[in-house]
Amino acid sequence: MMLTMAKNANLAVMFFLELGVYLAVGYWGFTTGGNWPLRLLLGIGGPALMAGLWAFFGSPKATFPLRGAGRVLLEIGWFGAGVAAAAAAGLITVSAVFAAVFAANALLRILWHQI
Repeated sequence: MMLTMAKNANLAVMFFLELGVYLAVGYWGFTTGGNWPLRLLLGIGGPALMAGLWAFFGSPKATFPLRGAGRVLLEIGWFGAGVAAAAAAGLITVSAVFAAVFAANALLRILWHQI
């Protein structure tokens, strides 16, 4: 019973990490240097690009779901982009916490066969 609750909580953390990627990339886009049209393009286009990648390759209903090493590379790149975006926007502590939570979440998903 407790293990089932922990596994469900881990999946919920994964969902919130996914949302965190969109927030980090959007925040980076809106705060990066450049003029307003470029910031608007990056602030909206960055998360839209990330959503497209996740929809095609990462989501439970993905068009082309990746498994094994492909899935590992997708997650490292996708969540890594969120970490990098937060760091590039000057949110160093947020970036470090995000990376640590992702690493713990991924490890638990591997151990619990949730990937």
